[in-house]
Amino acid sequence: MPSLSANPAFLVLADGTLFEGNSFGSRGLALGEVVFNTGMTGYQEVLTDPSYFGQLVTFTYPEIGNTGVNSEDQEALHPSVKGVIVREFAQSPSNWRCMQSFESWLEKEKVVGISGLDTRALVRHIRNFGSMNGVISTDGKSSPAQLLEKVRNSPTMEGLNLADEVTTEATYLWNSTCDVEFDKRIKPHQGSPYRVVAIDFGIKRSILDRLVSHGCEVTVVPSNSDISSVLQLSPEGVFFSNGPGDPSAVTGGIALAKQLIEEANDLPLFGICLGHQILGLALGGQTYKLAYGHRGLNHPCGTTGQLEITSQNHGFALDPKSLPEERVEVTHFNLNDKTVAGIAFRNRPIFGIQYHPEASPGPHDADHHFSRFVSLMQERR
Repeated sequence: MPSLSANPAFLVLADGTLFEGNSFGSRGLALGEVVFNTGMTGYQEVLTDPSYFGQLVTFTYPEIGNTGVNSEDQEALHPSVKGVIVREFAQSPSNWRCMQSFESWLEKEKVVGISGLDTRALVRHIRNFGSMNGVISTDGKSSPAQLLEKVRNSPTMEGLNLADEVTTEATYLWNSTCDVEFDKRIKPHQGSPYRVVAIDFGIKRSILDRLVSHGCEVTVVPSNSDISSVLQLSPEGVFFSNGPGDPSAVTGGIALAKQLIEEANDLPLFGICLGHQILGLALGGQTYKLAYGHRGLNHPCGTTGQLEITSQNHGFALDPKSLPEERVEVTHFNLNDKTVAGIAFRNRPIFGIQYHPEASPGPHDADHHFSRFVSLMQERR
């Protein structure tokens, strides 16, 4: 049974559905899109992933916080989510890496949480009716009717450029803490590193670490960077990162990708998640919003005869019919619903994948895509 609390809380969805539970974490009000993640592990990585900016994340795993929180599993300095929804949270974590409890961390980071509600019923509701805005209230100051009015007056995810909200303000060189000697997937790189410019639409630290482990020197630039500021860094490859919001609203990133494709003389380009969608949009393709998105660690992707179990976190997808067949090939599909999971340009060193090969959290099946990117740069040396 969920832990009892003297602090009641409400979750109100945009269609008027009301859930009652208990307050935990920070107290207050959190408004955002309600989504769910099906992973059984990695809650700290999920909550600090900038791709979740502006969302209320529901965990389907019944108890969250068992291993507490530590400083090594952060994907960014602070959580990006607006709120957390769980069935039950562990009040007494147990792990040798634990530095503080899950709840104390949420309190410190001012993240509002609600526990004790029926997360199975909530997930079924989202699956039936789609992701929608909602509000968590733990301060007791607003009635459900007032909360519903707030939700219905809030903007939906479609049309929102949230990448500009989470991007870096200044260019920086990533100094990775990972050690390739302890990474059995990678042989230590010999020779000078590959110069990579990463466009930050909400980049995860683990992606930067994987690039470094594969022999890259990564310079991270803001999402509004133009082609001249990118090329003056003399990149051997350009990486388009993951990020939150509606990809079609990231007009600056789309324009940059289009210019690089047309003017950068076969410069290798690699996109993950939002970056993958931006590459498709730069070709004139279109994206659409999924009913409830893909957020979890066990999504099968691939083509006939080749399969990868993948980690995913996205609410939009490329429309395969909108992609020009003479210029781009769909290389991977999500085998659950046949949505586009990977593209590659014909006769150009450019590709994107919809899923997360950095495996933080998640399986390692897709790590070879980093090697693929490096191989494209190596061919140009």
